Amino acid sequence: MKRRILGGTGISVSEYALGTMMFGAWGNRDHDESVRIIHRALDTGINFVDTADIYSAGESEEIVGKALKGRREDVVLATKVFNSMGPDANHGGNSRRWITREIENSLRRLGTDYIDLYQIHRPDPATDIDETLSVLSDLVRAGKVRAVGCSTFPAEQIVEAHWTSERRGHVRFRSEQPPYSILARSVEAAVLPTARQYGMGVLTWGPLSAGWLSGRYTKRSDIDLTGGRSALERHKFDPSLPENARKLEAVGRLAELASDAGLSLPHLAVAFVRSHPAVTSVIIGPRTMEQLDDLLAGADVELSEDVLDRIDEIVPPGTDLNRADSYYEPPALVDKAQRRRRAGA
Repeated sequence: MKRRILGGTGISVSEYALGTMMFGAWGNRDHDESVRIIHRALDTGINFVDTADIYSAGESEEIVGKALKGRREDVVLATKVFNSMGPDANHGGNSRRWITREIENSLRRLGTDYIDLYQIHRPDPATDIDETLSVLSDLVRAGKVRAVGCSTFPAEQIVEAHWTSERRGHVRFRSEQPPYSILARSVEAAVLPTARQYGMGVLTWGPLSAGWLSGRYTKRSDIDLTGGRSALERHKFDPSLPENARKLEAVGRLAELASDAGLSLPHLAVAFVRSHPAVTSVIIGPRTMEQLDDLLAGADVELSEDVLDRIDEIVPPGTDLNRADSYYEPPALVDKAQRRRRAGA
């Protein structure tokens, strides 16, 4: 497994990072099997493990903690904070009040006294970025965190965060974790160039685009909208919607391209993400040992210029075939009051 340096931190990380969202109630409920999967990943050269407090309401962090007993010093451990962890409005977000409390919860669940990369899972419009960076700086100085990063931040908010860090003397975001796949390429336009400009590491998630590039979906009838993720996020899967019909058509063409190149569709998809010069590590999120072994088998795949050009023809650079796959909507678009002048104002 090849290594790269994470955002100028000097921390050496594997090109594949093991994502653990599927360990626990959201996916594999067998803790022992999940631990074996983590150990298998570590034994094959992956040294970068990514989780989050919200994954199965903390259960994923607990599983990771079990797996890393006796191996903690050999692993670069990343987790995230932001999402709601309880019914109270203050049990989430990017405030000093919440982060100061939740870091202790994550440390306890993970069974460690420090986190290598602590990431802000999403922007929080209710909290000044200066407030967030201030508490993150305190955590670094206290030795509880080694480096900090952000996840699914738009380019303009990455710039604002770096400007604030420089002006206020805070630690700066050393990494960004965006969704990135052949079907969701909008981050190529501004997020990835901005990360490179600021010397940030990039660890991408969703290279298989929520299963669209797993080889599972070849025709409309393959998409089951009655259960699982496709039922919860129907707007991202329903093939009757034009944007999802475009995804299904692109998947068919990509499968043909993969076959012509002598590759499986998942191997093509992950190799595409790895080929971008801004990307440090690609997060893979297997639920089973078989899924992990299949993804590991494609770790050395390199795509030719011809194959990359053909991918560009199928899904043009900077394009999201379904805008919902960006996983972030600016408040100015979500909140009607922010784009409609009140009568008489």
